Amino acid sequence: MKTIKLSQASRPLAEYAADLRDEIVVLTDRNRVIAAIVPLKKTDRESVALSGHPEFLEIIERSRADFRSGRVISLEAMKNQLKVRLSPPKAPQPKTRVRRKTKSKRRSRAARGRAPIR
Repeated sequence: MKTIKLSQASRPLAEYAADLRDEIVVLTDRNRVIAAIVPLKKTDRESVALSGHPEFLEIIERSRADFRSGRVISLEAMKNQLKVRLSPPKAPQPKTRVRRKTKSKRRSRAARGRAPIR
């Protein structure tokens, strides 16, 4: 992790960000951390937006508290409960055949004065 004092930054922050590999650059002002430049190579914008959203963080914390207190069940237990409630799958229905026009109908259209179908 690199630390850069804003008062001593000699290049624009965009250049520091461009030089990142897997390293975090911490920005300080008067020996206090004020920001960090973090590489986001395998992260999408939605994840970044949600990671700092207060309502989302509250939902995550409530879920973690429920898990710690034992108020949640495992995925396997949930699957077992759902198996009991669901009816057995239906047997697949046979497909119906689509009827095609025969040549005799094509001739009859031509005989009636309409253009033949090709």
